[in-house]
Amino acid sequence: MAEYGAKLRELPVHERPRERLMELGAGALSDAELLAILLRTGTKEESVLALAQRLLRRYSLSELARASVAELKKIRGISDAKACEIAACFELARRLEAGRGAERRVVRSSDDAYRLLYPRLAQKRVEVFAGIYLNSKNRVLRVVNISSGGMEASVVQPREVFRIALEEGASRVIVGHNHPSGDPEPSQDDLRITAALFRAGELLGVELLDHLVVGDGCYVSLRDRGRLRG
Repeated sequence: MAEYGAKLRELPVHERPRERLMELGAGALSDAELLAILLRTGTKEESVLALAQRLLRRYSLSELARASVAELKKIRGISDAKACEIAACFELARRLEAGRGAERRVVRSSDDAYRLLYPRLAQKRVEVFAGIYLNSKNRVLRVVNISSGGMEASVVQPREVFRIALEEGASRVIVGHNHPSGDPEPSQDDLRITAALFRAGELLGVELLDHLVVGDGCYVSLRDRGRLRG
């Protein structure tokens, strides 16, 4: 293949990413080629392929998935629009994975809940609070991100958690949030939030089944630990 520094118009048609995708399918393209299609245009100094390759030298794909719009905009050649497109692409991928087969799935254990929540909470640099809303037979009605916070703490209000429960007609709810540090050990704030949610659920007739704290490829279930109480 020609050097990535070459302008796209200088590449043979069969080596241009968009043409290759149409002919061979997306699976035949490299990471740089797929990213180039997403970015669409390069700069005056380099082709879009060269820009994509430079971006991937700076970030691995998993790091790129975690990068914020503000971080991406600091890279030469990445405009507001390009940064937003990259962030939107990875967020759609996370939502696809999170929603894959979620509806009508039965949650029988903390492991089941973790598998539903992890795609929503993984690779986040801020804390995100999410909920799994269930009917009386533990079938999933909805999985949703409820709130997000700063680098160290998310802010969640019981009224937001249970407003969604009432809208969905949920009988039970499992909540979870991530620790960007990767350590899932619950903090005192986590325990206080759990107690407040437990009490609110009792008043509203919506059972809080569990609160999961998600780390880097691992989690802690407060129910499994016997810490789920008001």
